[in-house]
Amino acid sequence: MSTTTPRRRLLAIGGALAAAALTLTACTNSSDDGDNDNAANAGAGDNAETGETVRIGFSAPAADHGWMGAITDAAVDQAGAFDDVELVHAEGTNDVNLQISQVETFINDKVDAIVLLPFDGAAMTDVATRAMEAGIPVINVDREFDSPFAARTTVLGDNYGMGVSAGSYVCEQADGNTDAIVAEIAGIDSLPLTQDRSRGFKDALADCGLKVSNRVAAEFTVETGERAAANLLQAAPKIDFLWNHDDDQGVGVLAAIENAGRDEFVMVGGAGSANVMRSIEADDTVLKATVIYPSTQGADGIKLARLIAQGRSMSDLAEVEVPRVVQLAAPTVTKENVDQYMDSAFES
Repeated sequence: MSTTTPRRRLLAIGGALAAAALTLTACTNSSDDGDNDNAANAGAGDNAETGETVRIGFSAPAADHGWMGAITDAAVDQAGAFDDVELVHAEGTNDVNLQISQVETFINDKVDAIVLLPFDGAAMTDVATRAMEAGIPVINVDREFDSPFAARTTVLGDNYGMGVSAGSYVCEQADGNTDAIVAEIAGIDSLPLTQDRSRGFKDALADCGLKVSNRVAAEFTVETGERAAANLLQAAPKIDFLWNHDDDQGVGVLAAIENAGRDEFVMVGGAGSANVMRSIEADDTVLKATVIYPSTQGADGIKLARLIAQGRSMSDLAEVEVPRVVQLAAPTVTKENVDQYMDSAFES
């Protein structure tokens, strides 16, 4: 069902923030049970129940590495799990102009909602705002727009929290050794997400008297991970702890470590790939932990888009509207708890 609600109304509804690791499962239909006057009854109902069929447009970057592929696969699978969702799936692209054109097509086709993981949040802000102005709620996934008027709801991982989790793990393992040498292999330095991860890592290390001694940046690919790690290992003859921001590029990082014959340090990964978790479980490399950056964000976006387009809310909240922001957690995975996270891991 299409809506003609103005963008400021779309922006205003559901003003509370939800900064939690929400598993978006059962939700409530706020228009069917007539209990919205009573906050105590706002959680009644079952949003798994089939409602009015809605058309949801989905666009994301090209699946050029494991995490991005998992995002798209999970979104498509989630849409397929609902009898009342028709998914209009645009081909993944890293061409901003093409992605803008995809969203313009969604607008012209008058879809009921759009789930958009932008290749470049700033570049996609204008067209997302136009969708909102056309009365089509936009669910922004992972990479934020520049304007609050460009999205009805935003689903985010916790990049700063990833850095905090990685740094906290290093502090715990250092156990008071303030002379420990800490290295960092970041992702793309120009991206705010990379900057947030590094800032969180720095802040957590500072809390236990540590700092990053050696840092390089890669580009979230196996090839750049191997190249960046080789440069780092050559520049740093001794390392105690190494945090690599991304498990996909970590495949190359581990290859460089093996080629250099280095095993004197503890490595922490990032994002939570299945191959990394299997390695942590086997305890057969320097890799002892990883911090999660959920690949469920696209699927969560589909769930929220369905709820918003159907006028439903979330059963685990007293609030009668879907929140404006949902931020997922960044837990640390170790050998002790890896079984808890393996099923949601993606393949690098």
